[in-house]
Amino acid sequence: MEDCCSTPRKGGYDLAVVGAGSAGFSAAITAAELGARVALIGHGTIGGTCVNVGCVPSKTMIRAAEALHGAGAAARFPGLSAEARVTDWLSLIAAKDDLVTTLRQKKYADLLPNYETIDYIEGQARFNGGALLVDGAPLRAGKAIIATGASPAMPDIAGLEDVPVLTSTTALELAELPRSLLVIGGGYIGCELAQMFARMGTAVTLVARSRLLPEVEPEISEALTGYLRDEGVVVRTGLSYRRIARGGDGVTLTVLARGRDEALTAAQVLSTTGRRHNTVDLNLAEAGIERDGRGAVVIDDRMRTTRSGVYAAGDVTGRDQFVYMAAYGGKLAAKNALNGDSLTYDNSAMPWVVFTDPQVAGVGLTEAQGRAAGHRVKTSIVPLDQVPRALAARNTRGLIKLVADSETDRILGGQILAPEGADSVQTLAMAVKAGMTTQALGETIFPYLTTVEGLKLAAQSFGKDVARLSCCAG
Repeated sequence: MEDCCSTPRKGGYDLAVVGAGSAGFSAAITAAELGARVALIGHGTIGGTCVNVGCVPSKTMIRAAEALHGAGAAARFPGLSAEARVTDWLSLIAAKDDLVTTLRQKKYADLLPNYETIDYIEGQARFNGGALLVDGAPLRAGKAIIATGASPAMPDIAGLEDVPVLTSTTALELAELPRSLLVIGGGYIGCELAQMFARMGTAVTLVARSRLLPEVEPEISEALTGYLRDEGVVVRTGLSYRRIARGGDGVTLTVLARGRDEALTAAQVLSTTGRRHNTVDLNLAEAGIERDGRGAVVIDDRMRTTRSGVYAAGDVTGRDQFVYMAAYGGKLAAKNALNGDSLTYDNSAMPWVVFTDPQVAGVGLTEAQGRAAGHRVKTSIVPLDQVPRALAARNTRGLIKLVADSETDRILGGQILAPEGADSVQTLAMAVKAGMTTQALGETIFPYLTTVEGLKLAAQSFGKDVARLSCCAG
């Protein structure tokens, strides 16, 4: 980024923000709008994970894979046939890179001139007791926010250090489409990228220690596993990883499955087993800033670390690692740092999405979480073959599950597995936030032939058989 950087003000700053991703920018802009002088300290590429190596590049590639799959799936309509294939992988990668560059410039770099009280300072920040240093030089600031994010972490598998392992970043930078790919990790990144590469034409094996998406409802995990297998992804769950090594044809992972060692081979291997928090170089221990066992910065519900005057937000805290929650946390941290710690972090109605196809989306408590929280729980499950939109689209893959308190009828949470689940979950999030009952949701007017109408049907199914209703979820 040319001509981006400022020389630190001799008079110092009201707030120093360490990290120039979503949380950092949100904190800096919020503080500037409150009239503060802000030092925004970046190290490396501006913009953080989402725009550079996370949401933006992965989702545009996932959409491209959906376009390929959509052509092949046209035959579900009588009288149609179509096909599509990858004709120029490098052009697809270049288009992805161009989108990333454009959004990084437009939504990050180009914003800085609009805020005269923000100085962008490029350098390596670290704490020295109570002082903050940038490239070894002291930077004076009344308060500080740590927003340094997280990076891909490698699993603990014997021999891994001797094997060329792709990450979610480097997998989307490959010069050639892999012939075959072994994806280690059944979380949301593993599921998304496994399906994307499979739809592009790669032979994919997805392995995991537990079931896929272990934090979602088991009915949804089971259904998604079946859909991935239907598309040719080899899904192996409940494994123990023994060792990994290079071989003549690529890499071989030895796993323990049903009490026996088994070798799984692919041309390349992709690890999607988690994230490490970017705290190692900050010298936090000397500053009295505590980290948890995973290396994340420990904060309270007001975004405060264990050192007075220092806050943290975003992925570096290990809390709700979504870009919109990083921005929310950054804003909250800035307001508390400047205005007296009066605001608390609230994720009780936080929607989330996994961009597989069908998409997985949810909000609030699962059935197990509801019981653990002391609720007398009731649930409803509506398969998508009861939703007219899915029938019209001839695509009934999916289901909707709602969780409610049986005593109050209040909706505690729910999850959606549907091709348009991402665009339906916000209605459920608003219902949870408003404390709606299943009766109230079931009596709400929804537009016909929409996926979101399935929420109405799921709410109604607590008290009736929706298969016996007429159209429009009457």
